[in-house]
Formats: sequence, C-alpha cells, structure tokens
Amino acid sequence: MTDADVIIVGAGPTGLMLAAELRLAGVRPVLLERQPWRRDTPKAGGLGGQILELLRYRGLLERFEAACTGPVPAPRFPFGGVHLDFTQLADPPMHALPLPQQLLERLLDERAGELGVEVRRGHEVAGVSQDDGAVSVDVRGPGGPYQVSARYLVACDGARSRVRDWAGIGFPGVTYPEVNRLAQVTLPDTVTVLGNGDLDIPGSGTIRAGFTRTDHGLFGVGSSPGSQAVSLYTIEDESTEYDDDVPMTVTELQDSLHRVLGLHLPVKEASRLSRFTFKARQAERYRHGRIMVAGDAAHLFPATGVALNAGLLDAVNLAWKLAADLHGWAPAGLLDTYHDERHLAGTRTMLHTRAQVALRRGHDAAAEALREVFQELLTDEQPLRRMGALVAGADIRYPTPGPGHHPLTGTFAPDLTLHTEHGVTSVADLLHPARPILLDLADRPDLHRIAQDWRHRVDIHTAKTDDRPADILLIRPDAHIAWAAAIDEPADTAAPALRDALSTWFGTP
Repeated sequence: MTDADVIIVGAGPTGLMLAAELRLAGVRPVLLERQPWRRDTPKAGGLGGQILELLRYRGLLERFEAACTGPVPAPRFPFGGVHLDFTQLADPPMHALPLPQQLLERLLDERAGELGVEVRRGHEVAGVSQDDGAVSVDVRGPGGPYQVSARYLVACDGARSRVRDWAGIGFPGVTYPEVNRLAQVTLPDTVTVLGNGDLDIPGSGTIRAGFTRTDHGLFGVGSSPGSQAVSLYTIEDESTEYDDDVPMTVTELQDSLHRVLGLHLPVKEASRLSRFTFKARQAERYRHGRIMVAGDAAHLFPATGVALNAGLLDAVNLAWKLAADLHGWAPAGLLDTYHDERHLAGTRTMLHTRAQVALRRGHDAAAEALREVFQELLTDEQPLRRMGALVAGADIRYPTPGPGHHPLTGTFAPDLTLHTEHGVTSVADLLHPARPILLDLADRPDLHRIAQDWRHRVDIHTAKTDDRPADILLIRPDAHIAWAAAIDEPADTAAPALRDALSTWFGTP
C-alpha cells in the first residue's frame, strides 16, 4: 500500500500546476519542497505564450490577470537582440502577462490548496528508489527522517535536479559564458523617458529604446506607456559563478550598466532584480520507469520568456495520463507519449532559443548583417506570425499513430463559440473540469453512438458553431485534438477511425 498516488518533488510553478491538474483528475499527490517557505527571490517576470490559452481553458486566466502588478505590455518581444513586434497585428500570435514568479507561485499554491493538495514544505528528498510497483523516497523533514511511497514520482526540482541524477537520466547540453541581468526600476527625475521610449541622460546623451550593442556586451531598455517603471537588461560574457540564492543588488546592476554602456545610469529604486545564465540542455528521456521529469528538470533554454510556458505545459500534458494509469484505464503506451510529445515540444523551443544565441552573440559585420536581414523579414506578416507561433509554443502538432489524419489532429483545439440546447458556451468553458470531450458539431448520431461506450471517461456534447472546422472533435484534457472527422466524412470510414482513436487515447470501453 502506497502513501500517495504521485509524489511531486519541487513546489515551484511546474510542481504546483501538476499537483492541481492531478487533483482535478481525482488523483492524490503529495508535494515535497525542501524550502520551508515560498521563495521570494525574483526569477521569471511573467507568463507568455500558449500557457495563457490553457489557463483560459481552465477558467483561471481572469484570476491571474487580476493579480497582475503592472500594465500588460504591448505585444513586442525580444528575440536574440532584435524584436518580434506584433503591435500592428489585430490578433497577435503571442501575448504576455506581467506576473512575477513569486506571485505566480502564490496563486498556484492557493489553487492547489483549494483542490486539497498536500504540500509539505521544509521536506528535503534524500534518496529515491523504484521497483516494478512503486517509488520510495527518503525524506528529511522538520520532525526527522522518514520514508514515503507512491505509484509514480515526478521531479520538478529544477535545473540541478537530484532526482533526475538518481534516476540516471542524462542531461546533455552546453552552458554559455554570459551573465544576464534584468531589472524593473524607476529612474530619477534627471533621466527623461522620451515618448518613443528612448532615455535622455544628462551629460551622456540619448540611449535608444530596444537593444544597444557595445564592445562590452548588450544593453536593453523598454517601457510601457503610462507607466513609471522601466525595464533594464544587460548581457556580459563572464566566468564568475553566482549563487542563484544570493539576490542581485542595485549596485551590481549599476556596475554592469557602467561596464556595458561606459556611463553612469542612475536608478531611483528597483521592484525587480534578477540575474541568470543561459544553458541549452534537455533530458535524454522524460521518463525512466516510474520516475518522470518536468519543467527545468527536463529542459533549460538559452533565452528568456519561454521556460515557464514549457514547464507548465509539461505538467498539463502529464497529469491526465498519470491519472488514466492510476485509475486503471490507460491504454498501453499512453504514459510513454509524455516523453514523445513534450520532448518534441522541448526540441522546438530549443531550436528557436539556440537561434537567438546565434543572433545575440555575433559581434562582427556578418552578425550585424544577419540581424538586419532577420529584422527585415519580420516586417512581413506571414513570417512574423510564424515566428510568433513558434515562440509561443502554439505551432506544436503532436504525432499521432497511423496515416491520413485530419489536419487538426495533434493541434491545440480552437476555442469555438458553441450553440447548444442549454445556451451559448465555448470549447474553453467545456474544458474547465479537465476531462476529455467528444464534440459533435454536425449532429452525427452514427458517430455519437460509438462514443457512448466511453461516456464514463469522455464527456459528450452536441453543438452548432459557425464555420465548423470538422464534424466531430475528440479533445484530450490538455486541449489537444486526439481525432477529428472531416466535414461529411462517410460513416464507413469515420466510425472505425473514431473507435480506434477512443481506444488509443482512452482505453478499452
């Protein structure tokens, strides 16, 4: 008899999100965190990309938006020393929510508590072992050492994951010799923020908004209309090893600004100060037996603004699959699709973040030409949208076994407005409980009847929508489409395909 269904190691955003998703699916997780309290060291400054859509599909986005500490910035994002500027698009493919990580963790912690998640803070994992039936964990807690067991364990314990090492999961990659410093500050009255975002510094002239490259590094500045806060950013090549638990100071920031710019930029006060290095590493496998890795324990990317998006999406992908196994109806190989799908997503994210390294670190005339050509390409809408979807993680199409699938299969479900006999709803509303959905958009009783055998696992809905993309959508709890019937697809081909898809993802009826 195990003590819990799933042990989660690490109560950062990924661990907390995973715990909440497991509780929605009726699973008992226990979350072990070595720190006795939530961290207040500034790290990520917000959420961006596809996770915002997923939070909306869980009914959480408004709650997170209400907690924002500053105005939502214009859709303009740094990319390897240049910018992806979506401000001219009516429907930008990439959005961001300014939410400091310590506040994000508080919101996720509150959500986990509401769902009844057991979080043990000040409990450090000292050893892990597994066999065919369970995982056992040695823990050092406030009351002394003890052991806890579960059917599965998920390591959400960060870049230096001890659990990943104990499981023998390789973490190959490189560390780049650069130190990044990021700050949200207010400037004294002697410094003027001009209408275009440039900084006018007495005795030193004007520093333009965006990125300025010097012989000593890269400097970035950005501001939001109507806000007194200014974002400052520096990158320098350094060999210094910094302790992540020692916070950066204003003095350290100003010293870096002086080295990069060669001038003194006064700072009045800082609301956020963070320092980090860039690594490009990905776990060789996301699963070893009954141990999985997620978030920073699974991948580290050499660019800002993507790690939280990737980690939280890992959690959502994994939770319903673990729940299916624990409830006894998971088809063979379902848990292995966690590695297949999220390693693919990690590889896509690694692709564009490594491309950012190449853009960012080049210092010669050829590198300047590359940045100029790249920025010129992004003045056209199609490549701009394509890059936005890549950075947001919205272009992922998970692999699906077998040939001849509908183009929507494997993609994130569109949020259709749905007209039902009970009124108007949407795909996002239907996914709040995090259950699978069969959505009949064409009144196909021939296909509707097949799904009845899975009705205890799959919620079945009939609705009408404008410009329907398919006759039927089979949507997984993580909002990805498992199968779709083409418009007016004959029953003799659609029926066996639907039955096969239901069995592939949701087991024997």
